[in-house]
Amino acid sequence: MTRPVRIAVQIQPQHAPDYGRIRDAVRRAEDAGVDIVFTWDHFFPLFGDPGGAHFECWTMLAAFAEQTERVEIGALVSSAGYRNPDLLADMARTVDHISGGRLILGVGSGWFERDYDEYGYEFGTAGSRLKLLAEYLPRVKDRLGKLIPPPNRHIPVLIGGGGEKKTLPLVAQYADIWHSFCDIEAYSRKAGILADRCADNGRNPESIAHSTMWPGMDDAATYVDAGVTLFTVHVGGPEFDLTELKRAIAWRDENTPPPLSGLA
Repeated sequence: MTRPVRIAVQIQPQHAPDYGRIRDAVRRAEDAGVDIVFTWDHFFPLFGDPGGAHFECWTMLAAFAEQTERVEIGALVSSAGYRNPDLLADMARTVDHISGGRLILGVGSGWFERDYDEYGYEFGTAGSRLKLLAEYLPRVKDRLGKLIPPPNRHIPVLIGGGGEKKTLPLVAQYADIWHSFCDIEAYSRKAGILADRCADNGRNPESIAHSTMWPGMDDAATYVDAGVTLFTVHVGGPEFDLTELKRAIAWRDENTPPPLSGLA
């Protein structure tokens, strides 16, 4: 399966007390030619002033869906423990309809303890959060199959993480996109393990797109040669400077064929 290389942006909704700045960043990113607009699913800033301004993920995704026309949208990523999985599936289906079939459902096990503590969720351990994710994924899939009306398309599931014993088997079973957070050496090793786990499930490993953070223009080709076809540039408030995103888009246009619509 040959996939076009695509560029995403993660609009980090922190330190922007005026939501209009986020709306403007999304508009500018779509106008610049980005393929996907992500946000993150946290309740407080991750960097800078921990008491700074912040906005909630899924409410914004509904707004992104109304605001945009072409780009795919999604969370990078929603923590399993923040929402009932059946509710999450219904939220995803609804945003998928608002967007006309452009949602990516990004999920992970979660890690930011403050989110859990201040909003009353059980933080537990890394193992218990991964267990919860494993329990939630089939419920999300089942609920998506029961909703009326159904989603506009098969909503692509993105799973973020690189745990070799627990996360990668979940990727092999449920994901359409695997998002990794590691250097090229670790990525290559984990990609091999993922291929093995796909074989365990009777699945073609090429059916899963590989995604990672934008490594810069000097290293991007190395990741593409290793199998990555989706790069995400992180952009934070309050200014939401898109300079590096535009460099990544220019690199995509100069070095790869034009992207196709969707993931197929």
